[in-house]
Amino acid sequence: MIMYSRELTVAWGESDPFGLVYFPRMLAWFNDTEHEMLRAIGFATEKMIAKDRSAFVMGDIHFKFIGPAAYGDRVRTMIQLSKITKSTLHWDCKAVQASSGALVCEGRAIRIHARIMEDGNLSAQPIPDDIRRALSVPGSLVNMDPVGQ
Repeated sequence: MIMYSRELTVAWGESDPFGLVYFPRMLAWFNDTEHEMLRAIGFATEKMIAKDRSAFVMGDIHFKFIGPAAYGDRVRTMIQLSKITKSTLHWDCKAVQASSGALVCEGRAIRIHARIMEDGNLSAQPIPDDIRRALSVPGSLVNMDPVGQ
């Protein structure tokens, strides 16, 4: 299934002086990578919301810190779709040092395709066939223009 990768520069405040990446930043790296991938295949979140008030929302996350990434380091984030169900996307995620390939963090995330109801609540919805087809293409997309330069 689809894979996506992008490179970023660790910003000031994303890790401590020893290179321990703060948990919310790990989550943000993968969230941003997924949103960028959806945009690249034609399903930008803002367009989905405008079209039918739907989006992929976070359902469950599990990430762990493995090794350091300090201010200024180049990191490559990678997501790979491991499973797709009626309403969910299951992602395997990892981040590595771009220069050495050393693992920085890894985990998994489950996204739920949901419609934003008039009262503001969310309701799980089946993933549309056009999105399902785009996500089922084997191979990968790689962002060749690193983010954060």
